[in-house]
Amino acid sequence: MKISSWNVNSVRARIKNINDYIKDSSPDVLLLQEIKTQNENFPNDEFKKLGYLSYVFGQKSYNGVAIISKNELNNINKSFIKDNLNQARIITAELKLKSKKLELINIYVPNGNPVDTEKYEYKKEWLKKFITNIEKKIQKNSNILIAGDFNIIPEEIDVHDFKRYENDALGRLEIRKKYRELINLGFKDVYRFKNKAKQEYTFWDYFAGSWQKNYGMRIDHFLLSNSLIENVKSIKINKKPRSKEKPSDHTPIELVII
Repeated sequence: MKISSWNVNSVRARIKNINDYIKDSSPDVLLLQEIKTQNENFPNDEFKKLGYLSYVFGQKSYNGVAIISKNELNNINKSFIKDNLNQARIITAELKLKSKKLELINIYVPNGNPVDTEKYEYKKEWLKKFITNIEKKIQKNSNILIAGDFNIIPEEIDVHDFKRYENDALGRLEIRKKYRELINLGFKDVYRFKNKAKQEYTFWDYFAGSWQKNYGMRIDHFLLSNSLIENVKSIKINKKPRSKEKPSDHTPIELVII
């Protein structure tokens, strides 16, 4: 089973690129973040033509997450945490992986910048609530996949110039500690687990030729329960969509699990 995660930075603005990606890569499940549209304006029909069902938690102009799947998913939940600002940032679902029930948790973590504003406090509070609820969830089902745009640079190797981001909301020590706290509940950062020293990125800013210079960062992640790590066949950052015309500033990350 191939599960892909991609912050598309507006599903409607990027629909051609998303369709091309689906035709090229054929994921069984595609987790989308920052869809930037309300549920009623989501392009369900476009995905239906390609053989996919859509599960959407949208919001006007901002945020929003969705799961696109070849097969029907169960127990869709759009209220995994109580969000102080009622932003559309998490959608969860269940799917069958052989005899196991896999809980899919698709997230778009707040950016948190600037750090001296309420946006940073919101990010910290959001992560605190999320970690608390994952701790409860893992007691009931130890087979969990958390994927999406975490807006967290886990380690220095995960960004082209760490000094520039060590006091940024994506790279601050207390935020990176939250990421570690989440992992310590019983997860592996699958990409880093499989690629101990590889330096690859999932995001490149639109400005100052960041893509051309490879000035990027790895902020999109797959965290998989330790109980399932042996089921991982491969994990890959697919840079091809980032090179297209009118791309998202993120590129898909692809997990193949058996």
